Amino acid sequence: MIIILVRTLILYIFVLISVRIMGKGELSEMQPFELVVTLMIAELAALPMEDTKLPLVNGIIAIFTILFVQISISFINLKSEKARKFICGKPSILINKGIINDKELKRLRINMNDLIEQLRIKDYPVIKDIEYAILETSGDLSIIPKSNKRPPTVEDVKASPVYEGLPTSLIIDGKINYGNLKYLKLDESWLKNILKQNNISTIEDVFFCSIDESKDIFIQKKLNKGDI
Repeated sequence: MIIILVRTLILYIFVLISVRIMGKGELSEMQPFELVVTLMIAELAALPMEDTKLPLVNGIIAIFTILFVQISISFINLKSEKARKFICGKPSILINKGIINDKELKRLRINMNDLIEQLRIKDYPVIKDIEYAILETSGDLSIIPKSNKRPPTVEDVKASPVYEGLPTSLIIDGKINYGNLKYLKLDESWLKNILKQNNISTIEDVFFCSIDESKDIFIQKKLNKGDI
């Protein structure tokens, strides 16, 4: 039992380090080869954990080899556009200037029901509102609406936007972030006074509190049972 526990812990740490080395991109939208690498690493880690007769070093060496191959392929993709097209493929235009590309749909074996479903998920249920729909190499569907269907921007309405910056958290789950308070040159008494102005008596009652560059403060109290 202890042997299995130790082997599992070692493999877990090694796989975690491997994923971190692969980069943050692997944790979001994965390319086909990245998905293969992830599945193989999971399988290679599972084998030594299930079978204690297998040497632990075999699994570590196999995972290290896959990691080395993945990093090499990523480097090749950065340096060669041709290699990237071969390994990852290229985006496919499913709707081109408002016209459905039925040939591309057939080539990718995507039926209209699947396309319409994905368009609804992206909040574009009406095809005539779409200028381009592009299936990215990661499998995600990017949609560019027609100009008259795009939401207005600040530039469109000729308004002067207020710079908000990146909000800084002050309280998370009832605990003060003293480091952020010090960075903003604020103190606990100021924070308590702000909470008092919002009818909050204690820090522990706050689930999340943040402040942005314009000094706008967001506060959310912890929810009680039955609030939702």
